[in-house]
Amino acid sequence: MISDMVKKRKAALITGITGQDGSYLAELLLKKGYQVSGTVRKTSHFLYPNIGYIQHRLRLFQADLLDPVSVREVVQEAMPDEIYNFASQSVPRESFRQPFHTAEITALGAHRVIDAAWDIVPKSRFYQASSSEMFGWVKEIPQNEDTPFNPANPYAATKVYAHNIARIYRESYGMFICCGILFNHESPRRAVSFVTQKVTYAAACAKLGIRTSEYLNEEGEPIFKDNLVAVGNLEAKRDWGFAGDFVEAAWLMLQQRKADDYIIGTGETHSVRELCKTAFSYVGKDWKKYVNVDKRFIRPTETGPLVADARKAKRVLGWKPRVNFEKLIKMMVDANIARLK
Repeated sequence: MISDMVKKRKAALITGITGQDGSYLAELLLKKGYQVSGTVRKTSHFLYPNIGYIQHRLRLFQADLLDPVSVREVVQEAMPDEIYNFASQSVPRESFRQPFHTAEITALGAHRVIDAAWDIVPKSRFYQASSSEMFGWVKEIPQNEDTPFNPANPYAATKVYAHNIARIYRESYGMFICCGILFNHESPRRAVSFVTQKVTYAAACAKLGIRTSEYLNEEGEPIFKDNLVAVGNLEAKRDWGFAGDFVEAAWLMLQQRKADDYIIGTGETHSVRELCKTAFSYVGKDWKKYVNVDKRFIRPTETGPLVADARKAKRVLGWKPRVNFEKLIKMMVDANIARLK
């Protein structure tokens, strides 16, 4: 009887399970009774902060999206009913520095996972994490599923490739593949290279009286140095939501009768200036005294304004965001205060 119950459990494979999105999805799927497997990079350690407290309930496999053999071996071992591809080089600014690596991981890496699924588990349901960055120099505002792509950075171009390959496999081979075009989504698990995490971390430092932080930014300098945090364009606007809400949308897509693509976002935009003001006001500080505009952190090309028209997801999936911008930023500040303490 017990063995029959185990056999009936859905199996899911998550690439990039140790990242922000992968870890939130792993939690969600475990709560729903899935057997959850995930890919991790080869490292000298086996401790992953984002999944630490659930790691004993997961099946982790070492794999490299640059290596098609390791990708196929993981799919063969996991034999998943559902596959969620979150693994990528996901920093747009970094994609200018490493365009070929970004292409190998984010474009061809996704292709390798899709092709392995087609060959080994063609009946599985597949989720491809697409990005609002694909809209780049936007053709219309807000953006919906029919808005033309116009990528403005190498990362966005690689995401367009992966998105189109996913659709090609869906239409050519009848695979159940959904693409979630996710707008910016943040959380306490966001990497420190992202502006939301840098600003909320700096606000936490200011609150605790820490003048220079131990965590480093992408330039190898303290994120908070001599009571200042360096940011780029204060007027850049983004549609920021909570990652925990967004992974629920990914799961909902694979539960539908028909595979399709969906825009996922809040429909609201906020500037980096607003981000700074919200974070520092929450800890009782004047953001202007702690924020420094640094040209090194300004993108060579700016996108947007990126604004989600998620009416289709709300109508078909019954999805809607639960965490608003102010609550999200306060959540991230609180998490950084706890971490620093």
